[in-house]
Order: sequence, then structure tokens, then C-alpha cells
Amino acid sequence: MSTTSQASQRINALLDENSFVEIGALVTARATDFNLKQTETPSDGVITGYGVIDGNLVYVYSQDASVLGGSIGEMHARKIANLYDLAMKTGAPVIGLIDSAGLRLQEAADALNAFGEIYFRQANASGVIPQITAIFGVCGGGLAVFPGLTDFTFMEEKNAKLFVNSPNAIDGNEISKCDTSSAAFQSEEAGIVDVVADEASVLAQIRELVSMLPANNEDNMAFEECTDDLNRVCADLADCAGDTAIALSRISDHGVFFETGRNHARDMVTGFIKLNGATVGAVANRTEVYDAEGGVAHRFDPVLSVDGCGKAADFISFCDAFGIPVLSLTNVKGYASCKCAEKGIAKAAARLTYAFANATVPKVNVITRMAYGSAFVAMNSKALGADITMAWPDAEIGTMDAGLAAKIICDGKGAEAIDACAKEYAALQTSAAGAARRGYVDQIVAPEDTRKYVIGAFEMLYTKSEGRPAKKHGTV
Repeated sequence: MSTTSQASQRINALLDENSFVEIGALVTARATDFNLKQTETPSDGVITGYGVIDGNLVYVYSQDASVLGGSIGEMHARKIANLYDLAMKTGAPVIGLIDSAGLRLQEAADALNAFGEIYFRQANASGVIPQITAIFGVCGGGLAVFPGLTDFTFMEEKNAKLFVNSPNAIDGNEISKCDTSSAAFQSEEAGIVDVVADEASVLAQIRELVSMLPANNEDNMAFEECTDDLNRVCADLADCAGDTAIALSRISDHGVFFETGRNHARDMVTGFIKLNGATVGAVANRTEVYDAEGGVAHRFDPVLSVDGCGKAADFISFCDAFGIPVLSLTNVKGYASCKCAEKGIAKAAARLTYAFANATVPKVNVITRMAYGSAFVAMNSKALGADITMAWPDAEIGTMDAGLAAKIICDGKGAEAIDACAKEYAALQTSAAGAARRGYVDQIVAPEDTRKYVIGAFEMLYTKSEGRPAKKHGTV
């Protein structure tokens, strides 16, 4: 492998030192049309091989933009397809480092077929081995489908471009108006990109993520020895319940939290934590985002949004496919209410409901503040199959806020009667204790003790086995 190309430097930075073994180094383009015969195509513009990250086997391909712009032709694609075949045989993740001009026009139909060959293997690998894409240069046109078919996408913050149609090709737009190919747009608006950072940080965070994931869907070794106190008290947990990204890091071993979809649908938090050394997927409603000084930078209503539901549903499906237990922190009072949201909220909420109900991995739900209406049902309720449901003592659980319910029940009566009704309704119908009496909450736990009770629940559920009706797949 050349030690000077940017493509090879990225591989060396990603993998454990001296662990990379190149495959197909002597492959070159077979096509000779349009003067390709006279063009040098070392490795046909992509370096492929395998190595290790913290001792874990991974397969890597890195496109070389110095060779025909890193464009994808027949042999370029064959090398990537071969890498996928090996990864499927051995059960190890595939990491793609993208920097490409896209389809190699000189190879026309052969190049189009090459795209299809890779799409097919990505589709077959979905749910079997983790797939990670990192974009460092251009990822446009049909190549933009690659990150859509993989599980996690990273993007370099300044030079990377991701698009199906370039910004200037979109009617009524040009790049100075809205750069739809930028990392900011693709992470915040489109939601395809999980992490945006500089190149060195992208590679470091891929290493961090790989170390938290199982090698494949039959690997149950995604755990390590835990040196953090399993009974550690999280004294400030209630204070940061609004920003659940912080709350999750508080209860995780040594504060480890790898957040996915960081800039998209920030009212919903998804990511991986460690509990007693085991990787757990976390899904949590968020109402606040704190800045570096501890102030509130953003506020969100405690409602389910279209994008938030979709983000969570995709994440839960990944966790279920790879046998990763799911923890949810619930704080929700309803659904986003506006004309724009109404176009998609029913379907989005159905996807979230289906994802939780369909998942057979261990599922634990912690109700932190509010759990009202059918939005609560969709957020990993016992009715959807949550194995253990916990609630903090002051959590409110029910159909609606007690004050609103009292106004309906006591319609036409005076303020004193409504207030009395609200207090009675709160005690009987919206308290954590009331839900526990009906069996909808299994345990009422103090916020500071959440870590030890959640760890205990997942330890108990370690051998969980749950069947589902025989079918090819669901359709939601």
C-alpha cells in the first residue's frame, strides 16, 4: 500500500498501528475506452483490506481521489464487493472512507452495474454486520445511497460534500442560498449524518464506536470488565433530566456516551452507553440543551416530533438487529402540533410504536417527568412489551394533565371544585404511585439511584428470550 496517498493515511490513522493488510493492491481498470488504456489506475482508485481497532477485526475501503477522482468503475466496485463478501463470511464490520467523483463516466453501463453490485451487498449485510461510512470529500449522485444503506455516517466538517442532486441543480436554489451538500445541512436537516467533526476526530470517533458495537448479529461479546461502582449514586441526575444526553452520560460507566444523530431532531436523544461493561442502546426525550457554561441553549416541548420518532425508530431497529438492549428515558405529554407535523406524525409515531413493540431485546423504561396519552404508550410502555418500567417519585403518568382533566370533568363548576377535582385526579390517576398500583410501573426509584436499578434490571434480563409470530418481515 502506498504510504503517501491521503486514502492510505486515513486507513493508517483509523486502524491499530501496523495492523492493516491490503487486498487487491494490483487491481487496475479493465476498461480502455476514452483513453483509459493510457491512464494509470493504481488499485483502481480504492484501497481495500482488513485490520483491527482495539483488537477487533474490521474491513476497510478508502477511495483515492488522486486516481481518476476516486470514481467508481467495474474493478473499483469489484474490490469493495469482495470486501463485503469477506466481511459477511467472517462476521466483521465494514468501514467505508468516501472521497470520490462518483460514477466513472468512461465505463458507462459497467459502472452503473458496479453501483448495483455494492448496493446489493450493503442490503444483504444490513442487520448482519455493522456498516459505517465516513465522508471526507465528495459523495454525490448514486454514491450518496451508500451512507443511506449503512448504519452510521460520519462527515468531515469543511470539505466533505453529500448530495444526490448538487445544490446548483435544484430548482430555485444555488449553493450560496443553501448548501444542501454541506455537513451542516445533511446532519441537521436531512438527518443522514450522525457525527460532524474534523478528519482526525472523525477517525477517532469511528474507533470509539466500533469498540462499543458487536462484530455481527450473533456476537454477544460487546462487553468489557466494569471498574465503575455499580451502585454509584448519581446525585445530580434530577437536575439534568431535561438534557438527557447529559443524564445518560451520568448513569453510564465512567460517563461513556456515544450519541448518534447528534444534530438532527435534538428533541430525541439516541446513542450507546455502557452499563456494567455491556453496551446498551439509549433512547430519550429531551426538553433542554445546555451550553458549555451550563446555561440552556435550546428548549423543546416534551412532545414526539416527526423527525424525533423516525430517528428513534431507526436506532431501535439497529439495536434489535444486533441484540443490543434498549433503555428509554420517557418525558412526553403528546405529539407535535402544527400543520407541518400533521403531515407525517401519525406515520412517524406508528414507526416508533412498531420499533419498540417489534424489538425482542431486553427493554427497560424509566419515566422521569411526564408520561401522558398515547405518546407515552409509544415510548416503550409496558403495553408495547417493556420488560421493566421504572418511574421517579414525582413522575406524572396518565391520560392528561390533572388540571386539564379536572376542567373537563367539572365543566360548569366553580374554581374551588375544579381545584379539588384536580388534586384528587392527580393522586388517583396521574401519580407514579397510582400507575404502580395498576401494574403499569414496576418500581418507583429515586433519581439518584437510577443507575443501580437499571443495571440490576438488565442483569436480570440477560437471558431473555422472546418469540414473535412467524412471518417474513413486518411492513411498517
